[in-house]
Amino acid sequence: MKLFRILLAGLLLPFAAIPQQNSFPFSIRLEEVVVENFNGLHSYAWARDGKRILLAGGRTDGLHRRQPFAAFRPEQNNSLLIVLDLAGQKIYSRPLSGLPTAIAEQLQSTNMQFLQEGNELFLTGGYGYSASSGDHITYPFLQIIRVRETINAIINGEDPVTFINQIRDERMAVAGGRMAMMEGRIYLVGGHRFDGRYNPHGPDHGPGFSQQYTNQVRSFGIDRKGAAPYVVNYDAVTDSLLLHRRDFNLLPYTDALGRNMLTIYSGVFQYDQDIPYTSLIDIGNGSVRELAGFEQKFNHYHTATLTILDVGQKQSFNIFFGGLSLHRVLPDGKIEKDEEVPFVDHISVVERAKGKASEYILPLRMPGLLGTSAEFIPVSGYLYTSNGMLKAESIGRKELLAGYIIGGIESTAPNVFFSQGNNLSKASTKIFKVFIALGK
Repeated sequence: MKLFRILLAGLLLPFAAIPQQNSFPFSIRLEEVVVENFNGLHSYAWARDGKRILLAGGRTDGLHRRQPFAAFRPEQNNSLLIVLDLAGQKIYSRPLSGLPTAIAEQLQSTNMQFLQEGNELFLTGGYGYSASSGDHITYPFLQIIRVRETINAIINGEDPVTFINQIRDERMAVAGGRMAMMEGRIYLVGGHRFDGRYNPHGPDHGPGFSQQYTNQVRSFGIDRKGAAPYVVNYDAVTDSLLLHRRDFNLLPYTDALGRNMLTIYSGVFQYDQDIPYTSLIDIGNGSVRELAGFEQKFNHYHTATLTILDVGQKQSFNIFFGGLSLHRVLPDGKIEKDEEVPFVDHISVVERAKGKASEYILPLRMPGLLGTSAEFIPVSGYLYTSNGMLKAESIGRKELLAGYIIGGIESTAPNVFFSQGNNLSKASTKIFKVFIALGK
């Protein structure tokens, strides 16, 4: 999880009714999968080779504590490269110790930006304790990992170092942003650089730190002609109003003309209020623009997500599994606004069609306060578009396995940040298959 600030005391506002949905044409079912010795992980990076999934970075504790000495402690860093074999329901791992120091330190950081393209996993930045620097830092590196070879090395107990390239580049020192591929270029969107110990009282009271939002969409290519790859054709678009965000969901979008774009959903923190943004930002076609007239209510931090594209209807369904939200649905069905941004168990949808967006809650709930800092990892194959959207025409009345929700944060209560107890949240050990079918 990625707050990096103090949460305001909860402000409970008047109740409202759940938005009614009539157009979601699918049913969703979750089925838990037990993989022994998976001890839980959140805020990680992943790549897939068939049904074998590589997990790197992230944390093994829960929501970070608000006391500086207890937050982002290095002993709760993920110090392993992990392979989940979902076909055999087995887990393999390799300690990061023994890898070159700079590579090992970045691979134990949290909230790296990541992108898989073919057999390569691209990783940038990430925040964590660097023993070589003697402080918590945001790492100024880009890593490129050959996925299949690294997975095989971990399973076979071999050293994967020959399959990892690391490039030092201060422009890659970002945490809490997101990465995607669009039109043959790598996009590094939003996020911030945070150096020093987390301190909710600010840099002038106790442990000092520096924090700078990128306020940018950065894009670049990779040149492989030399002995080592390096960043080329770097470009950046700056917008200090629309792009002052981190810890959001970045989802693919195809507009009415069939053009591939990216959309930022929510994120934190507003300049004049210590609460999340509620607007959507579309990126593409040479512009960064806010979707007018829409306010997202039911998900405001990074969580497990899935997008379904109906090309014929020029319509997409963006599904958010649990997470953190300014609004929560109470047992009696009423909606309560809570500016502590509680953990929630609802599953929400932002539907986009004809240039407009609408939002609603699905009848299905998560089996607990889950989803925050988790990932939805799609099954491989022909079911998805090249930019990662599940094709609606692939979904029939027979259930389709769309992918898996892995890990994340599991909380014992909606609001635990200001609670005095320990272990009120943890890295979730839960893995869910996500099934989708036509019909309600």
